[in-house]
Amino acid sequence: MAILEKSVVTENVNRKIEPYPRLRYMGSKYKVVPYLVDKFAEIPFESALDAFSGSGVVGYALKVMGKRTTSNDFLNFSSTVAKAVIENPGVTLDPEDVELILAGNVDGRDFIQRTFEGLYFPQEDHEFLDSAWSNIEGLPVYKKELAIAALCLASARKQPRGVFTITTFRYDDGRRNLRLPLRDLFLEAVEEYNSVVFDNGQKNKALCSDVFDIDPADYDLVYLDPPYAPPKDDNCYIKRYHFLEGLSVYWRGQKILENTKTKKLEKRFTPFSYKRTIKDALRELVHQFRKSVIVLSYSSNSVPSKDEILEIIREEKQHVEVHEVPHVYSFGTHSAAQRRKVSEYIFIAR
Repeated sequence: MAILEKSVVTENVNRKIEPYPRLRYMGSKYKVVPYLVDKFAEIPFESALDAFSGSGVVGYALKVMGKRTTSNDFLNFSSTVAKAVIENPGVTLDPEDVELILAGNVDGRDFIQRTFEGLYFPQEDHEFLDSAWSNIEGLPVYKKELAIAALCLASARKQPRGVFTITTFRYDDGRRNLRLPLRDLFLEAVEEYNSVVFDNGQKNKALCSDVFDIDPADYDLVYLDPPYAPPKDDNCYIKRYHFLEGLSVYWRGQKILENTKTKKLEKRFTPFSYKRTIKDALRELVHQFRKSVIVLSYSSNSVPSKDEILEIIREEKQHVEVHEVPHVYSFGTHSAAQRRKVSEYIFIAR
């Protein structure tokens, strides 16, 4: 592809990605995705797997590029977002659908009101979530996923810092989202998600699976953005986003730890969370997808090191490029926190 042609392609893709709904999500690739699109454009491929989809923005970029895209995450709420905007072949929420969702509680459910009273949101917001879910149950596929994704986005935007590890407003910075009723934030989120739904002519899929259970045979390119094992603190998504995870399935099949102040969910084991298991997990991952082009993102502020990852990849792949992208994570503590300023390593292995 000529340089000019490639530039035009990536410019068009990045412009179409810009409206993608954003939440403050740990490790999100919103800021890195233009660079990834530029690198994807240099690789010939037709089918792709985003194996740790998270916010869904990279899978969405692949869909915008016209690729047959599969998004996977072990979190239900991430998979819900992917089903709403990546697997979805073009279905949106009509005004009549929204009117139905807002019509009032049709079955008297009050689980959220009872369980989270005094936590996170005013009680009228909890009542809205119960009521909305009572009407969402009857929506057809894709409309239901869009509605749930919008509920999750609204809830994340009203929570200070976007995480559910705190139950007070000590992080209240005066943002309008903290003042608006969840109902209003939901309506905004519906408009945002509707605006990015489209059909790219491919049969795309959204999975909610352990990555090691995925059949590797179907993908020309695999994008890997596993949880980073930090040298300090932790990378527990369940701890930070348990409310969104529960909300995405109305807490069905979820175990709430009742002795915790935040009413968090039981943590799920992943070998990517621990320094003692991360290297073997990455080695197994690279071996699993060795027949595909692998694009791997990893943070410089994590273990293993860049050189160790290179060594792991070269056990399976002869040609490996490493690109370094300066990056500041939106998630974290105060703006002066130096640990937020890192480099994102992009490994491209063929």
